[in-house]
Amino acid sequence: MQLLGGLSPEEFLQEYWQKKPLLIRNAWDKFPELMDYARLSALAQRDDVESRIIEYKNERWKAESGPFRPARLARLPETDWTILVGNVNHLVPHIAELLYQFNFLPYTRLDDLMISYAPPGGSVGPHYDSYDVFLLQVGGKKRWQISSDDASGFIEDAPIRVLKDFNPEQEWVLEHGDMLYLPPMYAHHGVAIEPGMTYSIGFRAPKTQEIAGKFLEFLQDELCLDGMYSDPDRQPTTKPAEIDNEFVAQMGEMLKKITWNDDTVRRFVGSYFTEPKPHVFYDQPDDPIDIEDFTSAIASGGIAIDTKALMLYESDRVYANGEALEFAPEALPFLRQLADQRKLPAANYPESLITILYECYEYGYLQLS
Repeated sequence: MQLLGGLSPEEFLQEYWQKKPLLIRNAWDKFPELMDYARLSALAQRDDVESRIIEYKNERWKAESGPFRPARLARLPETDWTILVGNVNHLVPHIAELLYQFNFLPYTRLDDLMISYAPPGGSVGPHYDSYDVFLLQVGGKKRWQISSDDASGFIEDAPIRVLKDFNPEQEWVLEHGDMLYLPPMYAHHGVAIEPGMTYSIGFRAPKTQEIAGKFLEFLQDELCLDGMYSDPDRQPTTKPAEIDNEFVAQMGEMLKKITWNDDTVRRFVGSYFTEPKPHVFYDQPDDPIDIEDFTSAIASGGIAIDTKALMLYESDRVYANGEALEFAPEALPFLRQLADQRKLPAANYPESLITILYECYEYGYLQLS
């Protein structure tokens, strides 16, 4: 793959993935158009977009969260700042297409494509991420220093996670189209030499605590436990405020009825990993076409998953927007194809498939091509 510097996905995963960094020169040159600062700053002014400005002034770090007013952006100096905009793949189709070039990894791991712009001196400081990341340079030049030593801890009063001590072990200057892969917990420090952008392709790595909490929330809607507390052999007490052992033991027996199996976990994964982030809302069609015209439109142009949406499947279930879809069995192979390729080509499809596609279209999960 050009994207991996000539390595096959198998070679990359075996030798580098979550193991060691990889610098790839000329990793990507298929840009149908380039994002510029004007377009990125326009996104940073939207209230449905996560954005930040990070400055280094008077030897102190400063961070602000968007949305930003035009007047604030106009006050930015000529050097030493960075603006970051997350989930640009939700808003710009060709950015989404670039993100899904990394589909040699499962969509359950692929998170988003964030774009940062920096003039000379712009940086977010030496830090490390808890997830894998590909850093693609787009325009300009940026000096990257990396280190396997991340044990120094972070500056305590800084508004962002900046390492107290950073001792670089390797250094490169990335130019347009160059890309750097970094495994989790690998310290890195990028400083812009010339105005340019970094496209950061990040991967989901949820913490065990987060998964456990979300799974327990999921179980609330899954559980249907019989029985209720009873104590027909209760004896009088002289300590009415005491939580006695017998009561605790019965509570424990009631809680043991909370069980799950692999099927429960599969349904949780399908639900959790397709649920949109809190700031994401789907654009439902204001005036949806009727199902007959919808069928004709797919036959002539095909259909695609909306850039904000994710569709996953396992066994005979297909998930979107945190829910399992309901569909006829003959629609399953087409839905799997749609989920994998994120689009279906123009064709005459069975009515059973059209029915579920039309429902997803009305919700805003799908867009006609």
